[in-house]
Amino acid sequence: MTTLTVAAVQAAYVLMDREATLAKVEELVADPAVRAADLVVFPEVFVPGTPIWIDGPSIWDGDEEWFAMLADQAVVVPSETTDRLGAAARRAGVYLVIGVDEREATGSTIYNTLLYFDADGKLLGKHRKLMPTGSERTVWGMGDGSMLETYPTPFGRIGGLICWENYMPLARFYLYSQGVDVWVAPTLARGDGWIATMRHIAREGRCYVIGVNPCLHVDQIPADFPDRDRVWRTDPDDPDWVEPGNSVIVGPNAEILAGPVRHAESILVAELDLAKVRSSRRMFDPVGHYHRPDVFRLAVDTAPRPVVTTLRNGFAED
Repeated sequence: MTTLTVAAVQAAYVLMDREATLAKVEELVADPAVRAADLVVFPEVFVPGTPIWIDGPSIWDGDEEWFAMLADQAVVVPSETTDRLGAAARRAGVYLVIGVDEREATGSTIYNTLLYFDADGKLLGKHRKLMPTGSERTVWGMGDGSMLETYPTPFGRIGGLICWENYMPLARFYLYSQGVDVWVAPTLARGDGWIATMRHIAREGRCYVIGVNPCLHVDQIPADFPDRDRVWRTDPDDPDWVEPGNSVIVGPNAEILAGPVRHAESILVAELDLAKVRSSRRMFDPVGHYHRPDVFRLAVDTAPRPVVTTLRNGFAED
């Protein structure tokens, strides 16, 4: 395949409610506009939603109940939740990329994680955000280099980074070196500056870029959410929106193909021609003819960093 259709799903989650948000994902993936796509991308930590209190009250000031909800509603990988996400992808016949708050089955640390499913519903892999930003560090742990992968598909190689990871030039370079054709960038980032970043990555990597945001109105915070009046600090420039959205699809020469869309739940759809990726790299290939490996070298440690390594007879078990 040299062409594919992509769908960027800008939607509202049900805050800290895994089951309700999962049901919404299943409904959205079954939407005819989404089923017609080859690749479907959802926002950052869409299941069970953004821990929006991190930018509200003072850090550690009465957020125990909220964090307990996050830990309880987080997604274990693999689990029944990931099985249902895979089944939704399989029914629709789409590749699915979706962000989740992940918790290990026996752990309490939450990770900002991106899951990749193929069109048969198989979980291809996951990526944990390497470096949570600012107040995000109060709820999310750090990923490691073992999850910096891209994935082959019938329509080219897909991969990407989460939110401000996209500002990390060496992380971008490493993914470029894997031949990524379609770059996914689930995010919470707002405004025109982020759109400029999406266009820069597209032009730098000579790839298509899919930036996807959640979109949550203040009225969509559940009425019975604990301390609802404290959970979010209102933005005076956008007082009615917890997350206003900012989704966009960009071509390999930085041309905007769809969006940006804000202040509405929306599905952006675009047809991508991978021949344009190949031809645009004739002029600039950041890891090929426009790189100087004799001058610059990147070392990447892709070893997993588990909390515990079990030894038997002095050797680590696989």
